[in-house]
Amino acid sequence: MPVTFEEVSHEFHPGRPLFRPISCSFAAGTITGVVGPSGCGKSTLLAIAAGMIRPSVGTVTRSGDRCVWVFQNPHGVARRSALDHVSLPLVAAGRRRRDADLDAERLLTDFGLADRADVPFSALSGGEAQRLMLARAVAAAPELLLVDEPTAQLDRPMAAHVNTVIARLATAGAAVVIATHDADTRRACDEVIRLEGPR
Repeated sequence: MPVTFEEVSHEFHPGRPLFRPISCSFAAGTITGVVGPSGCGKSTLLAIAAGMIRPSVGTVTRSGDRCVWVFQNPHGVARRSALDHVSLPLVAAGRRRRDADLDAERLLTDFGLADRADVPFSALSGGEAQRLMLARAVAAAPELLLVDEPTAQLDRPMAAHVNTVIARLATAGAAVVIATHDADTRRACDEVIRLEGPR
């Protein structure tokens, strides 16, 4: 299991937990949706899974070390091309640059960005930047993929396509955790965790 939570919750202000303690496992090959109203702690839960926040309550157990988090508001290098963003994790993993570029081009095609390969990050739309970061995440071959609202800036056909590509990554063995408000994305998940405030 890449990550297991045991009675985990968190509070930024003493006595005001964001959500009731939860116990769950994010297993390899599965997609888990995290749902709930705005402000309920979905992004905080992802940060706990990533090891960026130590929970106030409960314990977290991790195995493996390849975690990638795709944020709701994508961040990239302004002048670097879309192709370079996706090639970099492949080169870092030891691929020759030419081979890395060929694989990156295929991933850009998967995410509907084939015609944006040479475009700098700063010239991409919000939806394009989101898809680019998802393509980059797939290239990194993570054991744990955390995705915050992956379809929020996409139209319905592209959102459905992105959900399919994410599912392929889980099939390849990654544990995928998605914070989402989207009903179609929720239905594409194997399990759904609904965060609820304290009683």
